[in-house]
Amino acid sequence: MAPIGTLWTTPGQNKGTIIRAAAAFGGVEIALPAAYEHFVDNKKPEFLEKFPHGKIPAWEGADGFKLFEGAPIARYIASLAPNSGLLGHSSEDAALVDQWVHFVESEIDSHTGNIRLICSGKIPYNKPTHALLNDRLTRSLNTLESHLVHHTFLVGERITLADLAVAGHIQKSVSITIDAEERKKYPNVIRHLETVVNQPKVKDIFGSINYVEKAVQFVPPKKEKEAKPAAAAQPKAEKKPKAKEPEDDDDEPAVPAEPKVKNPLDDLPKSSFNLEDWKRAYSNMDTRGAGGSLEWFYKNYDAAGFSIWRVDFKYNEELTQTFMSANQIGGFFNRLEASRKYLFGSVGVLGETNNSIISGALILRGPDVTPVVDVAPDYESYAYKKLDLSNADDKAFFEAALAWDLEIDGKKWVDGKNFK
Repeated sequence: MAPIGTLWTTPGQNKGTIIRAAAAFGGVEIALPAAYEHFVDNKKPEFLEKFPHGKIPAWEGADGFKLFEGAPIARYIASLAPNSGLLGHSSEDAALVDQWVHFVESEIDSHTGNIRLICSGKIPYNKPTHALLNDRLTRSLNTLESHLVHHTFLVGERITLADLAVAGHIQKSVSITIDAEERKKYPNVIRHLETVVNQPKVKDIFGSINYVEKAVQFVPPKKEKEAKPAAAAQPKAEKKPKAKEPEDDDDEPAVPAEPKVKNPLDDLPKSSFNLEDWKRAYSNMDTRGAGGSLEWFYKNYDAAGFSIWRVDFKYNEELTQTFMSANQIGGFFNRLEASRKYLFGSVGVLGETNNSIISGALILRGPDVTPVVDVAPDYESYAYKKLDLSNADDKAFFEAALAWDLEIDGKKWVDGKNFK
């Protein structure tokens, strides 16, 4: 029987592995491209003409049907083998299969991927974010474990696409984040993984399980820090010729015009508190406890040169999904970019879907909040209150906002962003 289409993937891509397993389990023959080099072939015009996003896995059917994203391709392949039971045997079964496929992608694989990125330095490391991702992964694994305590498979009494998807993503996680100590907490998750990947039809596709002994951890790049002075010297050398060129060009008066738009915050008396040093301390230390970033802050803070503010979104009744509210904070922070050298922020979403608020704390240059935040067009959508660290309530609020354990009127911190 000729292949029904071609799957564009790579050998190590777990989403592609899940699709191949679904095809094998359902007896559907699919082809892989004769030659494919990721980050090269997927950027070529002929690939982008078929798949404009340039992303794999991608599916090209013999009939011309094209599809991208792992879960929809896997479901489509499973639907071509209705007698396999991969989608269950009823509409309810199919919905439950979709539930677990979506769950493992969004609540386990996503957190695993982000932890790997943040620990590898591909995303700037932030200890509270790392801790939050670990907490969310733990919660998700507990949910999965509690279900598998009473079920051999996820939906019904036979393997479905849900089992293939969960096993595929857990196989990736046990090689990165679910280490030996953690695996002791989830015996049924591991039992399920080993049961599924060792099924004769898919054993060769999943391959062996690479159990990591210790979860991936962030290692501060010491060598890069030592190289920073040399790297900083290069732009200085480059700026000299760049500054001369505009002097000979009447169309580019930007360099001499800079002093005219100098930020008045730069004229404040010099402060002993270095905001960049604080940002590094916050990123690399635990927030609370001995030797933590709060201890560092209190030792170095200059109340004459800086001020601390509470910030609250004015229109919390408009908030719906908590992840959307977190995205809103990120957007606000993006619009504060022009004040990065004057500002640090820790702002979060507290509560739950359709019953949440946005609140947090800012550390900023000078005694007034407006000159720092008015660079954001939507700054007036937030209320600001100056905090007094000699006041116990204000101090507790400030510390909780930085530690991401702030609670207001029974609403607990569920997500947050830092402006650094």
